[in-house]
Amino acid sequence: MQKKSRSPLNRSITISKAEINSYSKRLIKLDAPVQAEQIINRTINQNLISMLDFLPHGFVDLMIIDPPYNLNKVFNSTKFRAQSVYDYSSWIENFIVKLIPVMKKNGSIYFCGDWYSSISVAHVLQKHFYIRNRITWEREKGRGSKTNWKNSSEDIWFCTLSNKYTFNSDAVKLNRRVIAPYKDENGNPKDWQSGTNGNFRETYSSNIWTDISVPFWSMPENTEHPTQKPEKLISKLLLASSNKGDVVLDPFLGSGTTSVAAKKLGRKFVGIESDKKYACLAEKRLELADADKRIQGYSDGIFWERNTLLYQTKK
Repeated sequence: MQKKSRSPLNRSITISKAEINSYSKRLIKLDAPVQAEQIINRTINQNLISMLDFLPHGFVDLMIIDPPYNLNKVFNSTKFRAQSVYDYSSWIENFIVKLIPVMKKNGSIYFCGDWYSSISVAHVLQKHFYIRNRITWEREKGRGSKTNWKNSSEDIWFCTLSNKYTFNSDAVKLNRRVIAPYKDENGNPKDWQSGTNGNFRETYSSNIWTDISVPFWSMPENTEHPTQKPEKLISKLLLASSNKGDVVLDPFLGSGTTSVAAKKLGRKFVGIESDKKYACLAEKRLELADADKRIQGYSDGIFWERNTLLYQTKK
């Protein structure tokens, strides 16, 4: 059978066996305690539980935690099975208590989940952190079900270790389209700007996000990872809760979105991923980020609503 040719519009990042062999040389494994400088800006290809005791204490400013959700899912070489709410809570507790010591006292975490996983997530987080908010973002993908409401959202729990933490609200403003553009008595725009693509107003970001596009085949950040997070989504978290030069840790790195976004935004990163192929894919994306630091939907320090900003040409 003749192999189907790839569409010229398909911009997905793929990785060959030869590339895996090459990029795997950049991956590291831990078998003893290390200093922070030994793992900064590196990808650790290892099962999380097997190496948690080797991580240094107090070096992480922000943690992005995006574990397998509480459902049946295949991640290349790994299968995750749905569990009871109690068992899933215990599984989270098992790694979260060992991740806490690696954080700085003024550190923050964002913990991802779907509606069902969040039952367990909230139960565990409230025991160890100050829960500040729950972000709900629209994940418009899939055809839905005839026996239940279509699941089109996911949660991100925002927590801190203390009452002293970073939050840069001005860094995550959203340019929102103005439907009714009011003008003052002199006919000037009132708190909005007119542009070639319409009228927009800068607004502070809320905990409901409808401006996120799930990566798909025509987007240059897309990979074959089944639960890849958008760079735009992770970038919002990084800009809000870290500063340039801060260290961001992702213990379930997947295809590398957190590390890539951190690199593009001037943060340091540490990624942990158990699957070798995905870890190598992360390394390839990090290499591509050297030449292209664009983040779709983010331009000139402002996030734009979905489909309101044409993808900028590389500067």
